[in-house]
Amino acid sequence: MSRIHSLSPRLANQIAAGEVVERPASVVKEVLENSLDAGATRVEIEIEAGGSKLIRIRDNGDGIEPEDLPLALARHATSKIVSLEDLEAVGSLGFRGEALASIGSVSRLTLTSNHRPDGSEGCAALCEGREMTVQLRPAPHPRGTTVEVRDLFFNTPARRKFLRTEKTEFNHIEEVVKRLALSRFEVDFSLRHNGKVIHQLRGATSTAERQRRVAAVCGPAFMEQAVQLETDRGELRLWGWTGLPTFSRSQTDLQYFFVNGRVIRDKLVAHAVKQAYRDVLYHGRHPAFVLYLELDPAQVDVNVHPGKHEVRFRDSRAVHQCVFGALHRALADVRPAVDSPAVATPEGLAVDTATGEIARQPGLAWGATARGYNPAPAPAPGRAMEQLRSYGMLHAGELAPQEQPEDAPPLGYALAQLKGIYILAENSAGLVLVDMHAAHERITYERLKTARDRDGIRSQPLLVPQAVAVSQREVALAADNAALFERLGMKVDVAGEEALLIREIPVALRDSDIEALLRDVLSDLAEYGSSDRIEAHLDEILSTMACHGSVRANRRLSVPEMNALLRDMEETERAGQCNHGRPTWTGMSLEELDKLFLRGR
Repeated sequence: MSRIHSLSPRLANQIAAGEVVERPASVVKEVLENSLDAGATRVEIEIEAGGSKLIRIRDNGDGIEPEDLPLALARHATSKIVSLEDLEAVGSLGFRGEALASIGSVSRLTLTSNHRPDGSEGCAALCEGREMTVQLRPAPHPRGTTVEVRDLFFNTPARRKFLRTEKTEFNHIEEVVKRLALSRFEVDFSLRHNGKVIHQLRGATSTAERQRRVAAVCGPAFMEQAVQLETDRGELRLWGWTGLPTFSRSQTDLQYFFVNGRVIRDKLVAHAVKQAYRDVLYHGRHPAFVLYLELDPAQVDVNVHPGKHEVRFRDSRAVHQCVFGALHRALADVRPAVDSPAVATPEGLAVDTATGEIARQPGLAWGATARGYNPAPAPAPGRAMEQLRSYGMLHAGELAPQEQPEDAPPLGYALAQLKGIYILAENSAGLVLVDMHAAHERITYERLKTARDRDGIRSQPLLVPQAVAVSQREVALAADNAALFERLGMKVDVAGEEALLIREIPVALRDSDIEALLRDVLSDLAEYGSSDRIEAHLDEILSTMACHGSVRANRRLSVPEMNALLRDMEETERAGQCNHGRPTWTGMSLEELDKLFLRGR
């Protein structure tokens, strides 16, 4: 080992570059964040060879004074924080003061800026990684800043070898631009690659313009199958769009979560989203969402990751409950509905003529029902079929098909049963096809959950209390959350500094591995501040009961019975999917049927 010594500025900058500049997309991210922090309303990004040859970003922000340009390229130099109090309530995207110095140490960087509206004091600063010296020269430039990065990693060949293909690197750059375009709707973004325009996004201020930008970034299909939500919980405000369970993905590539305008990936948020979609999403699939959380900057620590991809919330439990509650309610409120009148737009979307907001295409879709619904008590699994048949007989008159299909409810009136499996119905838009077992399974499942929530979870005492050895931290968690355990049908007492005693368990979980369940709950409480493990196990049991208690294939239903099932679907939460995440119904508009049979050509 050699003697302790100080690193040279060049080596220190290149080490910092290893943390900040992973690939060309990292450069684009850091420079764009500086542009947005400078108040830019227009940003132009020009890329060549996937960013390895040239990255040029121009903005119309505040600009930099000539005497400050050398400092802008120095390490730990920033205009965004001055004191520790500023660091504890950071409102800007960047603040560390390392980005430009790190980029300049591994590239040929030119920083041209002007802070005057008349463009009279334009100046350029040149920095090349080999010498780490800054050269200044006059340069005409309109108000704003241009950062030009050439030959990235030219002096670190090992780093350059790790770059992927030009297409792959540009895809990463495009993803960075998309994220920032979603974070700042009011800013114009222009992206070019090898001289070709890839994105030209104009600033958005109205709701319709914001929805149009989301559709441009995430695709029109997302907006057509997304639910808009907005909720305020004290100091927390959550708003945005979340995709219907039918619009699920095989990857987490369409998940954008912003905290005070900063895009993050957070385990706490991911857990809350997964919990909200738990029994409506098909296994192995992932939801899509664009969500914005706004809170006091002092309540979130953004200084926990070199790339600022992660944050730490001071009240993580409140954030978890806010995200879960908003998504859970939004998905529960989605019921079958027929869209409001809409007209086509050049972008291929539809705009509601009454509100000016983007809507789904005309035809069968999903919407929130306005009328309230008080579901009947849950039937015993063995009596589900009998209840459905008796209900259909009692209401045969009111459930009979009407003469005018325009008056039909969202799922229409039953026409026939196909192969003892599917219900064919007609509504004002066209044809509706329902999987009767999947639909009745969801109806029964929701009624069982309602009955459980109304009557509470029944528990039973253990003849011999079960001792569980845990850590001191887990003992403290169990003691702090005793009320939560009791509400979920468990009674857990502290038996020592590193021991717990399970005295009561839910009746439905008497055959489960209760010790493993307790450990999983304590693990969730430690990491996320909440846990739904017990509810998930109880829901699995209710789901199994609902599956066995629902109408099976090849059971012939009368028309009134089929209509009874359709009406129940319209009033049941999450009726679009069965308990296992499979869709329960689909529809085809008359226009789609005409295209299928080439009518009107």
